[in-house]
Amino acid sequence: MSSEDSAAEGGQPRTPVLSELRKVSDARTLRALTHPVRIALIETLGLGGAMTATQLGEQIGESPTTCSFHLRQLAKYGFVEEAGGGKGRARPWKMTSIGMNIHGIGDPEAEIAAATLGRLVTDRQIDRFQAWNRSRGSYPREWRSAAGTSESILYLTPDELKQLNDELTEVLFSRFRERFTDPSKRPPGALPVEYLLFSYPIAVPGAPGSDDPESGGEPTA
Repeated sequence: MSSEDSAAEGGQPRTPVLSELRKVSDARTLRALTHPVRIALIETLGLGGAMTATQLGEQIGESPTTCSFHLRQLAKYGFVEEAGGGKGRARPWKMTSIGMNIHGIGDPEAEIAAATLGRLVTDRQIDRFQAWNRSRGSYPREWRSAAGTSESILYLTPDELKQLNDELTEVLFSRFRERFTDPSKRPPGALPVEYLLFSYPIAVPGAPGSDDPESGGEPTA
């Protein structure tokens, strides 16, 4: 049974998590996202829920005016919306989806835009990982023991890799997604944990040692 056919408790069909992620694939929208302030705003709203431009500015170190401008741009492309209540810079903003699925394959302009956005986002993620490594000594032992990194080398086809990524994303989001959107579901002591999954080929198709029939080389063990 695929993850999309699974049911929630009580036998009621559950909406697949992947379908709840907004798919972003056109070059113009991808380019609109590719700005460090806009990425910071999205990350902060995702973690903290609805906030005003002033509150967001305090969180990310930008002025309310700057945040207001970029929030309006994000709203123009449907990434954020007003949460209701307040006026001017006192208006709270919220995300319109629980996350995004960036995909620009097939359109050269979109692929370039997606790659640029991907580098920006990944740089921010790696910066946070390095910050954790620098500060881990200040965390209680249970957090130092629980956190970790791992690496696996798998021999997969493109279809298998896509299926594996979809399945892992589904598991991660479906197991704890209520805690993301509803703070009351978070148990005492829970902290936001960034869980990164990178998957990419480390050999070029057709190159010696790639296990590609066209490479002319012997399969590796």
